[in-house]
Amino acid sequence: MAKQGQIRAGIGGWTFEPWRGVFYPEGLPHARELEYAGKQLPTIEINGTYYSTQKPATFAKWAKDTPDGFIFSVKGIRYATNRRVLAEAGDSVMRFLESGVTELGDRLGPLLWQFAPTKKFDAADFGKFLELLPEKLGGRKLQHAVEVRNPSFCVPEFIALLRSFSIPVVFAEHAVYPAIADVTGDFVYARLQKGSDDEETCYPPKALTGWASRAKTWADGGVPKDLPIVDADHPAKKIARDVFVYFITEGKVRAPAGAMALMKKV
Repeated sequence: MAKQGQIRAGIGGWTFEPWRGVFYPEGLPHARELEYAGKQLPTIEINGTYYSTQKPATFAKWAKDTPDGFIFSVKGIRYATNRRVLAEAGDSVMRFLESGVTELGDRLGPLLWQFAPTKKFDAADFGKFLELLPEKLGGRKLQHAVEVRNPSFCVPEFIALLRSFSIPVVFAEHAVYPAIADVTGDFVYARLQKGSDDEETCYPPKALTGWASRAKTWADGGVPKDLPIVDADHPAKKIARDVFVYFITEGKVRAPAGAMALMKKV
């Protein structure tokens, strides 16, 4: 077992007009933006898959446009998570997984299942949803993470449930949504959403240094002491973990600069 996991910092998506001339060089063809972004950053969170089904050829092209070692996280389709009864999401989950996700090959990283702020914790029903998430697809091991955005999930029962499946809860640094820093799986997934376009590097240097330190702590198998823990009585097992940190900020213009600055600090 490695003594430290790998830390990757990235952004959400790669098609964003205000990045042209700021992150992307002037005159760069739009068709080459992913290729360029992939050379600057080690990971990108794909958000378009949340809204609509993609084709296998699309996933294959994305993989081809990125370098060896690059990792995508892929947001699961909303039809699987935005429903009253999660136990009934099986068909939507499989349609998403069979839409060509594995065409990403070794670029495929975490699958992010994001829930609406109105979705409250129901242990039995949420457990049924977790049962629908396969460990493998086509012989390939899958990594799942869940992002919950209702305070009702801030209970030890939720943490214990995720640990029974070894599925991480996303740590979200957000103005409204709950921040849950309990480590519940074999990797860590964080989404930083308080950056500002007024800062050249999205976050001030001191704040980035703090996030770099936390990322290293996670990678070493620990839990940052300055982040909120729901179940402090049952600490996570100390093992090296890969860490994914995404800059998903409101203005978004400086997000790439934030991710690149963080990578220099880790």
